[in-house]
Amino acid sequence: MTDRSAPLGIALLGAGRIGALHARLIDQRVEGAAVAAVYDPIRSVAEKVADGLGGAPVAATAEQAIDAPGVEAVAICSSAGSHVPLIIASARAGKAIFCEKPLSLDLAEIDRALAAVAEAGVPLQVGFNRRFDPAHRSVREAVLSGAIGTPHLVRITSRDPAPPPLEYLKSSGGIFLDQMIHDFDMARYVVGSEVARVFATGAVRIDPAIGDLGDFDTAGVVLEHADETLTLIDNSRQAVYGYDQRVEVLGSEGVAASDNPLNHTGIVRTADGARAPTLPYFFIERYIPSYIAEWEAFVAAVQAETEPPVTGADGRAPLVIGQAALRSVSEHRPVDIAEIDP
Repeated sequence: MTDRSAPLGIALLGAGRIGALHARLIDQRVEGAAVAAVYDPIRSVAEKVADGLGGAPVAATAEQAIDAPGVEAVAICSSAGSHVPLIIASARAGKAIFCEKPLSLDLAEIDRALAAVAEAGVPLQVGFNRRFDPAHRSVREAVLSGAIGTPHLVRITSRDPAPPPLEYLKSSGGIFLDQMIHDFDMARYVVGSEVARVFATGAVRIDPAIGDLGDFDTAGVVLEHADETLTLIDNSRQAVYGYDQRVEVLGSEGVAASDNPLNHTGIVRTADGARAPTLPYFFIERYIPSYIAEWEAFVAAVQAETEPPVTGADGRAPLVIGQAALRSVSEHRPVDIAEIDP
């Protein structure tokens, strides 16, 4: 039996922006966990993060980090193309796994990773942090409790303040597999019913260079769930007023919705009108509490030897929906999920 008087030792695999964020939160805000090793293909990046943690060990390879003394779990925060090999290596080493989304952009590769996890019998949690946002979770709870009756119509808005770099977009999988994948997960989460059919459309309204990559910067999707609930999703790569994230469920007995927090609560009112503060600028400002909560849930699941709340199956389903959206926008028709995943 593992000694639970000591914190859960976590190897950080990938020390870029999101990896550095996770490392700081684990080190400073998550009780019962500690970063036990850091690895990044660029050693100087790993060293910078490790120095900020008070000198955590820096590994020369991912395998060395996975096998480092005191490591019981891994946090895979590297580029999407490296996720599957790292999941498999970690599973074979018997480590609990936290992996950022997406698990992969290739469905067959996801299945290969999940088979390795199942064979090893280790826990896997996927980093869909928005499930842990208190406001979004309240919408889910209103549906589960029956407070708003039977869900009829869901609206999900996700708008970034500015497009990511073109170099990032080249390997991101596009707006449906990168940005909207969070919303596909949120649709399944709040409705509690699988998606059966997808109709997607997209446009280039912000930067022609994004269109030159074969991608969109503005997109809309209609999801038909198995229980006949409809979900409407809109995404934009540029909302000049800030980071806009909202969820609404209309049910037979009422409505539940999550709105954006403001940077502060101060409001100025004059004869000319009212002025309120802006929205948080990006996800780091918006979702810190949800990142902390997802780590607390992961640590609790590992320590209790229970299934994490966001499973490998939860990581797989949004990619299937995203691939259906890509086919839909390409062929200008609704696409059944069964066409992608029989």
